[in-house]
Amino acid sequence: MADLLSELEGVHARLAAASVDDLSALQVLTVMERLQKITWADAAVDHKLVARLQECSPDELGGDKVTKVLTHRLRITAEEARQRVADAEVLGPRRTLTGEVLEPVMPNLAAAVADGQAGPAHVKNIREFFTALPDHVDLSARVAAESLAAGHACTLGVPDLRAALSRMLLWLDPDGSFNDADIQRRRGLTFGKQGPDGLTEVRGLLTPEAWAVLEPMVAKLGAPGMCNPDDENPCVSERPSEEQIQADRRTKAQRQHDALVAAGRMLLASKKLGKLNGLPVTVIVSTTLKELSTGAGFGITGGGSLLPMRDLIRMASHAFHYLSVFDDDGQALYLGRAKRIATPAQRIVLHARDRGCTAPGCTASAYQSQVHHATQDWGDGGETNIDELALACGPDNRKVGPNKWKTRMRNGRCEWIPPPHLDNGGPRVNDHHHPENLLATRDPEGDAGGPDPG
Repeated sequence: MADLLSELEGVHARLAAASVDDLSALQVLTVMERLQKITWADAAVDHKLVARLQECSPDELGGDKVTKVLTHRLRITAEEARQRVADAEVLGPRRTLTGEVLEPVMPNLAAAVADGQAGPAHVKNIREFFTALPDHVDLSARVAAESLAAGHACTLGVPDLRAALSRMLLWLDPDGSFNDADIQRRRGLTFGKQGPDGLTEVRGLLTPEAWAVLEPMVAKLGAPGMCNPDDENPCVSERPSEEQIQADRRTKAQRQHDALVAAGRMLLASKKLGKLNGLPVTVIVSTTLKELSTGAGFGITGGGSLLPMRDLIRMASHAFHYLSVFDDDGQALYLGRAKRIATPAQRIVLHARDRGCTAPGCTASAYQSQVHHATQDWGDGGETNIDELALACGPDNRKVGPNKWKTRMRNGRCEWIPPPHLDNGGPRVNDHHHPENLLATRDPEGDAGGPDPG
């Protein structure tokens, strides 16, 4: 394999150095078409490699899932890693428990990819088609549909393929007779990334039960005149006055949005949600005294989103708050061996300092993270002191151990040292939650500076 890769790298280098000045438009398009076919066909090799990774033991992967290993080692997005794993699951080779090699789940599409006739977008749309296909469609119809879809992928562009798949779905399920299993499989809500304007896109499908629960709440709190943020004294429980109703200039979509905000605030105020990773479920926001006193700038929530100071101040008017200066108010931040579990005071400090999981490349927020003994595990004599603790999500917390990942505290940051076979020289601290650090001057020794812990 190494010899083949060296040969391929040499060909790519010569191709990159070749002049294109004497090519006509037709020749340029022909070259691009051939290159695209080669690139698409390369995906078949990727499917085999990813399938092989999925057969490896957890120790070989440093205690991580295949998607996280790909994200770290190849420096790709988590979304791309998930798509490559999902593609390999249906297009890569399979093995029985006895080691016998089976054809891919979608053999015709796999052949089209290997021949360079179908690209990643074709594969993605066909996977989504089979995800939407109801369970009652029998195996023979599925096999025929896969063959037909693969044939279309070899001849159609992506928009036309998508239209053909939609028509095929109607043929296979003309009555739209989705059973309960189909409905439960397709349910879900997706929250997009927060945009530069602070808005977050929401997409998804609600089950009949979910909508039955939300429907009366939205009908009540989203009615004209209810929960209007433009009112000085908004109505949140009784019937709004006729004046409030007439003065309400919000659209129906805006009223429904404000209804969810009001319902969420009521639920948080009820204190019936228990605890999340050691803290009562509430909105945790980190800010600076300067921003708070001037009323300008942003706070950072425990979920990693930015909250304009004007919104933070408005939210504070709806709830009881207390201000703690942790070094002076008697809440100990240095517990030594006296206690294994971090205190609420320590957890809030970690929310403000780390903002989320400290493992490089991990996007888990502080709400989704646990307290990790970063300098030395508690079982090995580690101490529960604030300067020896860090936030880590569950999967990353569990991947630390002998012959796996190691952590240490350096310059107030938690560094993650991968096992040698996963070390690609990448960052050892996570600046995903601290994007301002990406603009700062790097430590001369780099993220990986200093000796590895023993």
